[in-house]
Amino acid sequence: MRIGIDASRVTAAERTGTEGYSYHLIRHLLSIDQHNEYTLYLRCPLPPALSPSLALARLRVMPFPRLWTHLRLSWEMALHPPDVLFVPAHVLPLVHPKRSVVTVHDLGYLYEPQAHRPADRWYLNWSTGHNAGAATLVIADSQATKQDLVEAYHISPEKIRVVYLGVDQDLGPVKNPAEIDVVKRWYGIHGDYFLSVGTLQPRKNLARLVEAFVSLPVKDDVKLVLAGKPGWLSGGVMGKLSASKESRVILTGYVPEEDLPALYSGAVALVFPSLYEGFGLPALEAMACGLPVIAANSSSLPEVVGEAGLLVDPLDVRAWARAMAQVLDDPGLRVALRQRGLRRARMFSWERCARETLEVLEEAGMGP
Repeated sequence: MRIGIDASRVTAAERTGTEGYSYHLIRHLLSIDQHNEYTLYLRCPLPPALSPSLALARLRVMPFPRLWTHLRLSWEMALHPPDVLFVPAHVLPLVHPKRSVVTVHDLGYLYEPQAHRPADRWYLNWSTGHNAGAATLVIADSQATKQDLVEAYHISPEKIRVVYLGVDQDLGPVKNPAEIDVVKRWYGIHGDYFLSVGTLQPRKNLARLVEAFVSLPVKDDVKLVLAGKPGWLSGGVMGKLSASKESRVILTGYVPEEDLPALYSGAVALVFPSLYEGFGLPALEAMACGLPVIAANSSSLPEVVGEAGLLVDPLDVRAWARAMAQVLDDPGLRVALRQRGLRRARMFSWERCARETLEVLEEAGMGP
């Protein structure tokens, strides 16, 4: 079977959730599947660092200035369609093969519309409905996202397959204190700190997190580190920081993947109060690194964290402050959460994600 994959997101210089998902999943698909033929569709050539891990596929580089998916990729599908097209991140081209699979990561724009610009909200709403309706099968990151698709777009549950994301098996606690100190110094971090990882945008609920942190009766050497680049409508949290003049909150900007294990390993806890997540990869990565997790008790996060972390109402600022103080003041709790998180993280892997995704692709390819 000839499988084509929209791999345009893997070339992003600063990979976040969907870009990381695309890269790790494609890499593991090529590694485990020796039977099917793969073509990766790209907007630009692969960076040299990525080329070896994706060398088992045929690369189809197709530069195009605008509307690459709906114009250039559609044209390719009209001329040279694969047996199955797989789109790892939402947007199925207008012209596509009879058999196609698309991954829908989340529907946060429906639950937090104020956290998205109107034009973006309109396009997300249209494209998600189009993709889920037109695809042969749909992959959802979580049961929560599957249920959202059923309720919001009336997609048949029988058409949706839940495939959880993973972490690399070599991701684990950084045990060398010197390595942790080097990364901490690079980002201007001294002493103990709570860590938040993710793009700075309203959906991440960071303004309430800052409010909860500021209310903690802790020493000045305990910091809150917000690791992530500013996203759309990030002015709210920036304004909260400016108004509070809180010097204990550190903004690192974008953090590359190679620095994250040390940041996770050196923190007191991951604080993840997001109002909505399709999966919540930082929570899984933190657990894999032995970092206690405090996460919102909404959307997909209970599926990912389970009983391995503390789950808190994302709207309750006082509850967040209590949970942070509890983890900070109780070493025994931190040890217990660390152990439970490590066990929980071993349930997720990119290889498992790739094998389950391959099953979906082959199921779609066998369709009528």
